[in-house]
Order: sequence, then C-alpha cells, then structure tokens
Amino acid sequence: MNPLHEPLAHYAERLHRAAGDAHHVASPLGAWLLLALTGPAATGEARATLTEALGADADDAAAAARALLAEPHPLVAAATALWERTPFEQLAAWRAGLPERTERGPLPDQAALDAWARERTAGLIERFPVTVTPDTLLILASALATRVSWADPFRVAPAGELGAGSAWAGRLRRVLRTPPRGHRCWVATTERAGDVAVHAAPARPADGGAGLLVVSVAAAPEVPAADVLAAAQDLAATAATVPAGMEPGRRSLFDLPLGETPLWTVREEPTRTFARDGREEWAVAVLPCWSAESRHDLNPAGFGFDGAARALGALLGLAEPPFEAVQSAVARFGRYGFEAAAVTAFAVATGLPPEGVARVAELRFGHPYAVVAVATDDVGGPWHGLPVYSAWVAEPAELPEDEVADPPEQW
Repeated sequence: MNPLHEPLAHYAERLHRAAGDAHHVASPLGAWLLLALTGPAATGEARATLTEALGADADDAAAAARALLAEPHPLVAAATALWERTPFEQLAAWRAGLPERTERGPLPDQAALDAWARERTAGLIERFPVTVTPDTLLILASALATRVSWADPFRVAPAGELGAGSAWAGRLRRVLRTPPRGHRCWVATTERAGDVAVHAAPARPADGGAGLLVVSVAAAPEVPAADVLAAAQDLAATAATVPAGMEPGRRSLFDLPLGETPLWTVREEPTRTFARDGREEWAVAVLPCWSAESRHDLNPAGFGFDGAARALGALLGLAEPPFEAVQSAVARFGRYGFEAAAVTAFAVATGLPPEGVARVAELRFGHPYAVVAVATDDVGGPWHGLPVYSAWVAEPAELPEDEVADPPEQW
C-alpha cells in the first residue's frame, strides 16, 4: 500500500467529517499537499500542529509532496504556485525548498487568479477560492485536475433497477449498469461500515500503463457517511494495488443469504461450469450519474492551516497573522467517463479584511454512498495507489440526453 495512505486517510476523514452527510466532493490530497509544503518553515508549536494535521513528520511530508509534484501522474494534472506581494527575504530559505515546478511570482489581481484556476483545471473550476485584498501578503495554491474516459463505458438501465426501496428510483428515469466486462463488482466486509457493495471502474490508461480507478462503495442506509467514506478510502487503495478477486475482505456470494436487501439481490440459477466445486459467482452493479460542486472552509483548527500561518508569520515577524484557507472542488461521474478538479488556496494577510455581508445561496447504489478516485501506475512510483478525489454522493443526476447514444467528443 502507498506509504501516504494512512496520513491521507487521516486527513480525508477530518475533511469529510466536517462536510457531514451533505452531497459534496473534495480532494484531501490537494489540501494535504499544500499543507505539506509549509512544513519546513515550522518550528515549535506550529510544527507540532502541522505534524498532527499531516499525520506525518513535517519534513517527511514535504519530501513526499515534492516527489509527487516532481513526477505528475499522466491522468492527474498537478500544479502549485506561490505569489508574494514582495519577495520577502525572510522566506528565501523556505521558498528555495519548494518543488522546482512550483510557480512563483508577484501577487496577481483577482482576474489573474481566476484565470489560473481555470487554466490549471481545464476549465472545471471558474473562480479562485480566496479573494485577494490590499492586506494579502502571500498566497500558496495547489490545483489538481482529471478528465478521463472509462476503458469500458457503462450501459444504460431503467432507474427502477436501483430497487423498490431506493428513493432515487422514483426521481430518475435512467441510470448506469456495468458493462459485460472491464469493471469490478464485489461485496466486502469492512471494520467501519460492515458489509458493503463495491464497484470499481478503470479509466482508459495513459501511455505507459498509468491509470485511474474510480471506486464506489455503498453501505446500509443507517451507516454514517464518515464511516462509509473511511471504508472507501481503504477499499480504493487496496483495489488499486491487488488483482481482481484478491481484494481483502471480499465475501463469497455463497456466504450471503438469497434474497433482496437495500444493497443487492442475490439469486441462484443453473449454469454450465468447469469449476471444481460446481459453483460460479459474479456480480453486476447499477448506480446513478452524479455531479458535485463544493467549497470547503479549511480555517478551523484541525486542518493545520492555523499552524502553517503561524509558521510563515514567525518568519515574517508576525505573531498571529490572519489567514484564509479554502478548497473549491468539482466532479462529474457519467456513462462515458469521470472528471474532477480541486483548487486549494492558502492566503496570509497583515490584518483582518473589512467587515461585510455575504449570502451563499443489483449491487445498488440507490442511496448516499462514497466514491474515491485513486491513481494507478503499472510500474509503481509515488502516485500508485494514492487516493486523489473522494466524494459522498447524496444527490444523483439524470443521465444527460447526449450520453444516451454515442459518446460526446469530450470523452
């Protein structure tokens, strides 16, 4: 398993728990990378705060972040940037330790920041998540973006196949059914979420074999979202690194009772088989399209950016500098592919901005469930088995008319 799995799972649980059971998508990796880059600047209490949030030694986390950004995954565009109002001499040593690919420059205006977000996410995110003000001293940002086609597209099925007990079955007309081959479906036993339905769809691989595996996990309706997401993080990491059929916790269908549950229907039928015990088993999955757009406030203690602000503030001679840390994330899961992006921004200021007012307006995936997209690479490397995006799907989407027939050009 990827050595970053535990630290990232730790951070992901904290981030998703804050989002609760509302429909959302996030990139814990995008926030973790940004936090890790500030680690070498920290000492004392600030370093302890960063180490706790990162789930790893601050210097080790920074080294891991540099390794990931030095070798971007072919299916996960990754960018980082540091902008300063003036090039602060006190930050020279820390700045020199940032990844070579990290963009550096003077603090842009808001329009330029928005353009950076659009360009680094292939247009998936339109606006930069924080607002530059006259008091802003510096902004550190990360962007991750993915747009992939499935190696084997889904088939279309009536929404009723989500099951009579699914509230979504009455809201939708069409859903997705796994193709005859290429996808993986199984039932797994997990410590946090009990028995779960699992579906894994591989993206069409890039040259050299690097890929992306999008893993959906549904538990019984009463299981808390945080527990399903935690189980999904573990299942996705193992699914990306073990052969099909060898997944830890996988249950034989012959160990499950015949009949219907909210998660699956198990039945028996006669078949011709050369299996030594005369038994064969296979599973298919039915699940909805979905899309999500989320904004995550990373200012509260626990996400680590308070420690990052103190670390950089100490270098600049500022005791408790005001800061803002926000992530914007989007994702769409459809018949022909998957796309997702996240921009995480961390701004440090000299003083609080003026007060204002803001208003912010079969295996069945038939109720809220977790999704994790994990990078794969046949030759190994720092990205292999690393969860990149994760979501809690509580609001399904209708299959678009342009996906009912042939795939659109963007896939």
